[in-house]
Parts: sequence; C-alpha cells; structure tokens
Amino acid sequence: MTSADPTLPPVSPVTGRVVLRVRMPQKLRNIELGLLLVALGLSALALALVQWGALGELDWSLLTYASGLAGLTLGVHLALRLVARDADPFIVPIATMLNGLGITMIHRLDLAAGATGWAAAGVRQMAWTAVALVVAIGVLLLVRNYRVLLRYRYLAMLAGIVLLTMPLWPGIGRTVNGATLWVNVGGTAFQPGEIAKIALAIFFAGYLMTARESLSHLGNTFLGIRWPRVRDLGPLLVIWVVAMAVLVFQRDLGTSLLYFGLFLAMLYIATNRVLWIGLGGGLFIIGAALAGSQISYVQGRLMGWLDSFNPEIYNAIGGSYQLVQGMFGFAEGGFIGKGLGQGQPSFVPLANSDYIVAALGEELGIIGIFAVLALYLLLVSRGLRVGFMGTDDFGRLLSAGLGFVLALQVFIVIGGITRLIPVTGLTTPFLAAGGSSLVANWIIVALILRLSDDARASVRHDAGVSA
Repeated sequence: MTSADPTLPPVSPVTGRVVLRVRMPQKLRNIELGLLLVALGLSALALALVQWGALGELDWSLLTYASGLAGLTLGVHLALRLVARDADPFIVPIATMLNGLGITMIHRLDLAAGATGWAAAGVRQMAWTAVALVVAIGVLLLVRNYRVLLRYRYLAMLAGIVLLTMPLWPGIGRTVNGATLWVNVGGTAFQPGEIAKIALAIFFAGYLMTARESLSHLGNTFLGIRWPRVRDLGPLLVIWVVAMAVLVFQRDLGTSLLYFGLFLAMLYIATNRVLWIGLGGGLFIIGAALAGSQISYVQGRLMGWLDSFNPEIYNAIGGSYQLVQGMFGFAEGGFIGKGLGQGQPSFVPLANSDYIVAALGEELGIIGIFAVLALYLLLVSRGLRVGFMGTDDFGRLLSAGLGFVLALQVFIVIGGITRLIPVTGLTTPFLAAGGSSLVANWIIVALILRLSDDARASVRHDAGVSA
C-alpha cells in the first residue's frame, strides 16, 4: 500500500482505490452504544415532558413499556456486536431518536383525545416498534452476505409487483381517505407498498448493475447528445407505466412519485447521465398532467395546493382544510414552540399520521423541526456514504437507493404539508403512526447496516488493520 506523495492518502495496490482511515470495530460499537443511550434518554425525557405538560403527572405504566422497547433497541446493538462489528455507528441511534420522537407525539395526541389502552395509537405504535426491531434483528442475523440478494433480483421484482397490486385485489383491498393503498388480512391492516419499495430497490440495483454499460455508452448521437437505444428505454417506460397505474387505480400521487423517483435516482447513479433524469422527469410530468386533467382526485390535490385559502376549496370535501390547519399549527408554534404537552395539535386532522410533522411544529417550533430534518439529513447521508464506500456495484447501488428512498419520502411528505408541492398520502419515516411503514423502515436500516459493515470491513482489510 503506497503513494507517490506522502501527503496524499494511501492507495490500495489491490483495488487501486483510496484507503480511508477507519476506527477499530470495538470503538465503533462503543460510540454507537453511547449515542444510543443518549437517544433513549432523550426519548424517555420527551415522553415524560408530554405527560407532565398535558396531565401534570407521569404514567409509569407507559414508561415501563418504553423501557421494554429500550431493551429491544439495545438488542439491535448487541446483534451488531456479534454479526456486523464494522457497521456504521450513527444509524441506529438516529433511527431510535426519530422513532422515539414519533411515539412521543402520537402519545401526546392520544392524551388530547382521551384514548387509553389498545385504543391508543401510541400503545399500538410501541407494539409495532417492538415488531420492527425484532424484524431488524432477524435481517441482521439472516442476511450475513447482502450479495445473496442479487441472485433473487427477479424474484424481488415479482414480489414488488404483487405487493403493489394487492390493494386492488377484491376482498382484501381497502380505500382510506380516497387512496386504495391498504390491505386487510385477518383483521390486520397494512400497506404492502411499504415493503414493495424495498423489493423494487433490490431489483433496480441488480438490473442496473448488469445493464449500466449499455445504458451509459450505447446509442446514437444527435445534436451532440448520445441518446439511448429504443430497447434501453424499455425498462424506463415499464416503470413509468407502473407509476401511472398506481396514480390512476390506487389514486395516490405520492406513492407513484416515490417509486418512479427511486428508479430515476438509481438510474442516474448507475450511468451518471443527466439525460435519464430529463427523460424520466418529462415522462412523469406529462403523465401527471394528463391524469390531472382527467381524474378529479388529482385535480382536487392540485387546487388545494395552488389556492389553499380559497373558502370554496377550504370547505370542499377533500379540499384544503387539513393543509391549512397544518400551516396554522406551524404558525402557532413559532420559533421555539409551545412546549411538549402544551399545544393543541389535535386540531389538525390525521395529526398522528400524515400531519405529524405539523403537530411537532406546534410544540417544538421551527428549531425542533430543523433538528428533526437534521436527523433525517444525517441518516440519509450515512446511507449515501455507504454507497460511495461500497466494494461492488450492487452494494453501492442498493445502499444509495435505500438512502435515497428515505430522502425522497421525507421530501414528499414535508414538502406537501409546507405547501412546497401538492399534498400526498405518504407517511413520515419513523415518526408517523403505522406498523407497515415502521417495519419497512427498520428493514431499510438493517440492510444499510449490513452494507456498511461489508464496506468498512473491506476498507479495514485493505488498510491492513486487524480486529
């Protein structure tokens, strides 16, 4: 391992790549444990402040449930010490902090509504958090080598398509607030599309790894631009048709944009060609415009976005009432917020799911929302960083895709409730109430941890550092 200039970082003679200086695995896990204890402590403090602010007393039974979740979170940490010692030390504490903050605000809304026991969404969110943590531990223990997923990329594609279409199946599909995204099986409702985004990310990474050369370098030159061949446009058109089908039949603009945006981002990462972004973005705009001219649901979302304070739109069924109430909540919170347990977040409809960020904005203020966005920024950046460190194309594409899907989902949700873009029906990762979303996001965390463990272990091996 040599370098012509001693002031430059060393270069591996095996891979020819710059070797990063990395910490020992034990130090990484110790850093993670310290940050995790801070995240758990802050989450417990926030939960106690909500109870004290809203009730003037503490509910020790709920804090007991929270201590059980803390034990499971530490179980994730122990699993990493056993099977992924080189994994990124910041991801689990960040996800834990976001998850804990979401439980806190959902519990705050339960207190405002007088809900207790299993009727309380906060208690159910705790139960789903426990399930999600167990699933994450299972992924870490079972997926020891992420490259195995490459073998099943077409199975992942099939699974993604099946999951996407399940809400349309007669007998099990459910329509909630105008969008057909839910499935009810055995009395349990879930959104299969949340798991579908993971399956599709695996398929996209596998497909683009094998097709990147033809997508990057083949095609005819016209006006100084190398245009892709017609056969190479096929996958883009297929994903576009799927996205438009979701928009038309499931009546959900956000999910349609999420899937198509994920594919475009991974396509750009694989080929480094801005042309694909232009072609794909143009296709989506054309499709959305056509749907907006024909589908009343899309028209209503657009009008509620463009003219939110119009009394006719504000009072219309499916109008802008929810959006405007959320904006009032942000305004009421101001710069520093009302304080946990001191606001009136229940005035915003669906505040524990679609509009939980507006509820947080009222009680934590702009400062609190910036802190939440900073946590998301750190989480996404860790995923993208793993993509840059990856040792193979599949791992780099998969890690970048998983990181980007979190970033895009946060942008779509928060952009909608702040009137930057039209409102959609997506949930805020880790914060909003919903078991399927929580399980899917913890699976994403587990996969990124597995990818980061492999990347860091390879860098450490190149640097000649022993564990």
